[in-house]
Amino acid sequence: MRFTDCEVNPRELSPLNLAFVGDCVYEMLVRESLVCAANRPVNDLHRESVKYVSAAAQTEAFGKIEASLTEEELAVFKRGRNAKVGHSPKSATEAQYHTATGLEALFGWLYLTEQPQRIKELFAIVNN
Repeated sequence: MRFTDCEVNPRELSPLNLAFVGDCVYEMLVRESLVCAANRPVNDLHRESVKYVSAAAQTEAFGKIEASLTEEELAVFKRGRNAKVGHSPKSATEAQYHTATGLEALFGWLYLTEQPQRIKELFAIVNN
């Protein structure tokens, strides 16, 4: 499911554009999961969500799904991971930051190629 009707070819977007969208997609998955798990104060939800969307946590998430990825999905991840980000991370290693960018690029690509079921499948693996 897409929220807009704009036409875009995800294969023509830069990996950082994919990661820009994927960051939001991944964050939404985390937030929705937390809200579904318990009705709690927003500050608590925010503190909890940060544990899942940090570069270190996203690196761990990638480790859980890596073996389940198709060749095409892995290629998208690698494009994101290898993209020049232009700045150094503050709270993660360079490797973690690049892996997190790759994960975000993958989720952005899945969203823009309208594969919500695959997004759910991969996120379910992350949550196990």
